[in-house]
Amino acid sequence: MSRIAATFAALRAENRAALIPFVEAFDPDRETSLALLTGMAKHGADIIEIGVPFTDPMADGPTIQQAGRRALDAGATLHGVLALVREFRLANNHTPLVLMGYLNPILSYGTDSFTHDAAEAGVDGLIVVDLPTEEADLLLPAAAASGLDVIRLVAPTTSDERLPLVLAGSSGFVYYVSITGITGTRTASAEDLARDIPRIRRVTSLPIAVGFGIRTPAQAAIVAAHADGAIVASALIDKLVTTNVATVLADVTALSEAIRGTVKATA
Repeated sequence: MSRIAATFAALRAENRAALIPFVEAFDPDRETSLALLTGMAKHGADIIEIGVPFTDPMADGPTIQQAGRRALDAGATLHGVLALVREFRLANNHTPLVLMGYLNPILSYGTDSFTHDAAEAGVDGLIVVDLPTEEADLLLPAAAASGLDVIRLVAPTTSDERLPLVLAGSSGFVYYVSITGITGTRTASAEDLARDIPRIRRVTSLPIAVGFGIRTPAQAAIVAAHADGAIVASALIDKLVTTNVATVLADVTALSEAIRGTVKATA
C-alpha cells in the first residue's frame, strides 16, 4: 500500500479528514523550505504538497506566483526539488509528499527519468496542473511504472459526463478545485461542498481533498466535514512572508486541531 493510501486508510478509521499544507520549494530559500517541510510533518500535516517553481504558473494566484519567483531567484530547479525531498526523507519516511507543478519541466527533464528519480527520492504523488486529460498518457504509464500516484484536478465546471474521463487512471486522491479562478481567492461554502462532493463520489472511490481558497481553521473545518482532505496553501505562504517559520507552524497546528475536532457529515 502506498504512503498516500495508507494515510487515508488510517484517517478513515479515525473518521477524520487529512490536513494537506503546501510548501513552495526554495521559498524564500532552500533551508527555509526544508524547515517548513520538517516542521509541518511534526505539527499535524498528514500529507504535504510541495510546489515546483515554474516561470509560467497559469493556475496560481499572486501569492504563489510571488513565492515561485522568489524560489527561482533562490536557484530552484526540478533536480533541486528532488534533492530537497531526499534530504527530508533522511529523517521522515512516513509522511506522504506530493509534487505540484506544471508539465513543461517534466518533459524537459524526460518523463521516464523524472518519474524514476522522483520515486527514488521519496515522492509519492504528482499533481500536474496543465496536463490535459486527453494527453494523460504523456505521464500516466511512466508514473505507474515507478509507483507514483497521479492526482487529477476536478473543478465545479467539470460535467458529470466528463468526470469519469478526467479520473480515468488517477490514483492517490482527487484534488477538487472548489472554486473557479486562481488559487488563494474565495473559498467554497458548506452548501457548495454538500452539493459537489457527492457528485464526485458517485464516480470514484478515491478520497477527495479540497483546495483553493482555504485560509482559516474554520474554513478547513467546513471542508473536513464534507471531504477527505483540506489543502491550505496561500494563507501559509502569506504568513511566512509577513512573519516567520514558527508562526506558520503554529497555524498548521491550529488547522490540524480544527480538522481533528470536526465531525464528518453523513451522506
